[in-house]
Amino acid sequence: MAKVPPRRATVVLCRPSGELLGRLPEIQVATPWWQDAAPVVDAVRAAFGIAVVVLRLLESQRKHPQGGWVTYLAEVHDELAAAVTAQLAPANVELDEQPQRLPYAKPGGPDADVAWAAAALAAAGLDGAPEPARQVRTWNLSSIWRFALAGGTAAWLKVVPPFFAHEGAMLRLLNATAAPVPRLIAADGPRLLLADVPGVDRYDAPPAELLRMVFALVHLQAEWVGREDDLLATGMPDWRSPALARALTDLVAREREGLADDVRASLDRFVDSLPARLAAVDACGVPTTFVHGDFHPGNVRGDGATAQTILDWGDCGLGNPLLDLPAFLDVAPASHVNRIRDAWTGAWLRRVPSSDPARAAELLAPVAAARQALVYATFVAGIEPVERRYHEPDVPRWLKRTAQLIDREAAA
Repeated sequence: MAKVPPRRATVVLCRPSGELLGRLPEIQVATPWWQDAAPVVDAVRAAFGIAVVVLRLLESQRKHPQGGWVTYLAEVHDELAAAVTAQLAPANVELDEQPQRLPYAKPGGPDADVAWAAAALAAAGLDGAPEPARQVRTWNLSSIWRFALAGGTAAWLKVVPPFFAHEGAMLRLLNATAAPVPRLIAADGPRLLLADVPGVDRYDAPPAELLRMVFALVHLQAEWVGREDDLLATGMPDWRSPALARALTDLVAREREGLADDVRASLDRFVDSLPARLAAVDACGVPTTFVHGDFHPGNVRGDGATAQTILDWGDCGLGNPLLDLPAFLDVAPASHVNRIRDAWTGAWLRRVPSSDPARAAELLAPVAAARQALVYATFVAGIEPVERRYHEPDVPRWLKRTAQLIDREAAA
């Protein structure tokens, strides 16, 4: 994997009213990840002694994340000291209007979100600590803030775009069953207020822990078999065979012109095979339930021993649960991929002895890759132009993966 270059940033300051103040000198930022707002806030405070709220990405040196030189728009409430004002250069940007710009990316937007969360905490009887809410992340998929609470605990404000708006409803359903997911304190459309989850994100979990994650997800998915209406009522997308076939066919039609001839040919074969392929998957008898949609070790938080909490439910949809398998295997240690796959399909076989989950998983491999392309295409279609650079490369990447899997099948 190529080394991620460090991040250098310039910050254009504005007032919550939208009035532009100017551009601060360049700063070094501790992490390369463009969406990490906290290190930008910290670097501005250290260099200039002012508190800012990062609103959005304005421009970047690199066409795709991460690292390199980037420019952010940030709002500031306090009056600027003369020493800071003297360092401001002309902003050289226009605050244009974009129909897909998220409210938290606009001046004044984060203030409204933080005020809602503070009121929701008070209504829930959760006292906030004296320190202000801390901005953690902002980009086209979420705005995340941490609220310190009395007694050393915390709560988290998460604001999501419209295509993730079903996350709150899904968490409400899962909370009612005491599922191992974050506890929803309050929700208001795209705004979620979540209780803290102890532990750390388990990106580097060992193989035995990865198996526990798989069994936890399968157990949870099995509990929702037969409750399709309840799941669809959350607003989640429908990835059952007829709807998924239509969506993937339309996706390939939209994206094929930007791909190489051999990739297009393989994708055409994939589309032609979809009805029969998905009918064969359905015949394998693995029941329909929710698909987490972004299941990987980093979306599981815990202590590395027994406690595991499955995070980030904005990507979930209704479909074959084995659609979650390929992305998880992508990040598993190569020496354990077969063991994890067998454990996953074996868990479903124990749930439904008459089914053939191993065959279903094999048939679904290119479908799951194409679904990943569909998800990223949804992001690109639903966000403002400058933010599309986060996700645009992922659409052709997953379509090429789909084509490779189709070619591999043909060669077998």
